[in-house]
Amino acid sequence: MELAFYSSAELIAELMRRRTFLGVVVHSAEEIKNGRWGEERNFQVHLNGNLEVDQAARLLDRIASYMDANFAEE
Repeated sequence: MELAFYSSAELIAELMRRRTFLGVVVHSAEEIKNGRWGEERNFQVHLNGNLEVDQAARLLDRIASYMDANFAEE
């Protein structure tokens, strides 16, 4: 078996091309090398034609609610 390395952008592009992918990809707009987030967090969201914009918005709202409830800063 051969091991291949791909960039995050290449992996995201591959997911977006797949007709079987139904979901969204959310990733940091900038690479985080030190493991710590700053005050502001910028993200990029990708969705393909398999998911309508309103469906993606509802999914992201659910994820945000979950994160607020489970990962709130103390």
